[in-house]
Amino acid sequence: MSTAPAAALSRPLPTVHRPNAVSVGTIVWLASELMFFAGLFAMYFTIRSTVPDLWTTETEKLNITFAAINTTVLVLSSVTCQMGVWAAERFQPARTGSLLQIGRWGMNEWFTLTFLMGAFFIGGQVYEYAELFHEGLTISSSAYGSVFFLTTGFHGLHVVGGLIAVLAVLGRSFSAKRFGHHEATTAIVVSYYWHFVDVVWIALFASIYLIK
Repeated sequence: MSTAPAAALSRPLPTVHRPNAVSVGTIVWLASELMFFAGLFAMYFTIRSTVPDLWTTETEKLNITFAAINTTVLVLSSVTCQMGVWAAERFQPARTGSLLQIGRWGMNEWFTLTFLMGAFFIGGQVYEYAELFHEGLTISSSAYGSVFFLTTGFHGLHVVGGLIAVLAVLGRSFSAKRFGHHEATTAIVVSYYWHFVDVVWIALFASIYLIK
């Protein structure tokens, strides 16, 4: 009697790896956010093409050096955020050594640093707004002021939303009895959002501060 059918039944059944629903939902939502910012970029360049002379005078009020420093901090926060994600994927919520041993940091330390860098960026943007107000540039002073504050302001609100999400990740990590897949997934999807706002700001910085 052949034992082939019995051997076939003993083989492990193939498994189907479905994409994480939370990750897919986050990516779809970010696609809609991309369309929102695409509309802001379209508005910015349309108005710029209509009144180009206004850009010649108003852009002189921008502090490009300060904005470049602020941008660098935000871009580097993507690096710290990703370091936190890699720690989360190792299921390492906290550091395994002293605070000065950066190589042994866990997700909590990297995400805390990410939060501080993001908060620094928002503080820098508020300072820049105050300086521009002093120079007479407001959202109602000219078409340039309107598009400048709308584009950068909406992005700033998204960064604030990202800061709240980072706090949620840290809160979930500290409250969890055991750091597992759910906590790691939360860190990963928040990193998607954080990288997104960073990339959008790089495009905004190039369009507003560099292309004159």
